[in-house]
Amino acid sequence: MSSLKTIRLVLIAVTFLAAAGSSAAQDSHVGQFTGHADAGKELYSRYCWGCHGPHGDGNGENAPYLNILPRNFVAAKFKCRSTPSGTLPTDEDLSNAIKRGLVNSNMPAWSALTDQQRADLVAFIKTFSPRWKEEKAGDPIQVPAETTMNLESIQHGKELFTKLECFKCHGTEGRGDGPAAATLTDSNNQPIHPYDFETGSRFKCGTTNSDLFKIFMTGLDGTPMPSFDDQLKANEAWDLVHYLRTLQVKHESPELRLWEGTKEGEEFVRASKGAGTPTGTGSE
Repeated sequence: MSSLKTIRLVLIAVTFLAAAGSSAAQDSHVGQFTGHADAGKELYSRYCWGCHGPHGDGNGENAPYLNILPRNFVAAKFKCRSTPSGTLPTDEDLSNAIKRGLVNSNMPAWSALTDQQRADLVAFIKTFSPRWKEEKAGDPIQVPAETTMNLESIQHGKELFTKLECFKCHGTEGRGDGPAAATLTDSNNQPIHPYDFETGSRFKCGTTNSDLFKIFMTGLDGTPMPSFDDQLKANEAWDLVHYLRTLQVKHESPELRLWEGTKEGEEFVRASKGAGTPTGTGSE
């Protein structure tokens, strides 16, 4: 190893340790596990600082080479939450994001870590921002039981897709090619592509219908995707979930099978499978 590289690594380590020196007071609580920041510091040093940086500000040495900037933990603005827009996520939200990873980004799934290790990482991540000392996590939104999925629900969801102007970003066929798509930027002023339902099989923050419900009821903070909590009743939100599933023509679902049984649905699916509009890796 060259002397310059050795000096560089030593400086990075010293900077990291100085930034992390005040970590001891922060804990996390994820299910039955209590996470400790001191233990999380070692895990962060091993797995995370290369992208997120020693100060947790997203300026790690790998950051310049990534097409989506790593999360800035100092700003404490997170996309995947069960809490209302603008509020801090729960410890469990952060643990889930670490375990699941973020699709269409460079954040991998850290499912190989134990539940305790993820809880420790969450505790340390919370030391980077003063928000965790000044604010409490938001209260998770209530996700009521899913309503009956039928053609009436799907059709109403389609009407809501138009009424809420989802097509302006996601496009009329959900391909992420709406008239506003090319103009969108995230909180880092980076271009961001709306989600492409046609080619996508999982969402940024999960895979289930409940995950999709939470995405547009909480919004994805730091992106142009807002919360629709003040515009949708719960039953309407489920209708929109059911319709959005029909746009995922390359992902089998009960909603798609039912919709494909109608003339309109059959024609849409046939046309969609004959075309494709990839949105790139910066999708919401």
